[in-house]
Amino acid sequence: QVQVVESGGGLAQPGGSLRLSCLASGSIFRDYAMGWYRQAPGKQRELVAVITSGSSTNYPESVKGRFTISRDNAKNTVYLQMNSLKPEDTAVYYCNAEKYSGPLLYNYWGQGTQVTVSS
Repeated sequence: QVQVVESGGGLAQPGGSLRLSCLASGSIFRDYAMGWYRQAPGKQRELVAVITSGSSTNYPESVKGRFTISRDNAKNTVYLQMNSLKPEDTAVYYCNAEKYSGPLLYNYWGQGTQVTVSS
């Protein structure tokens, strides 16, 4: 079992920055791929960034060059640095921990943190 807790959301102006943190506890953090997802009102949840257990990263085009995901295995924490924020980045941001063990998928979600980009 893994507990996932996000923090760092809030209000930012367009062009501003925020850094989200996600603390995962209860299992071997370094074995998990960690992802950030977001869900805006009336829209489906979408992937924002992912970092594998080997620290490879991937981003959709909508945030590439603006968002950076990183992980600190010593602190069981994954970060999402968000720069050049746009109003369309407004959403609830969720942290996800995922790993496969043989055929079994272990997948855990945090409760989400609100990010609002507005002047």
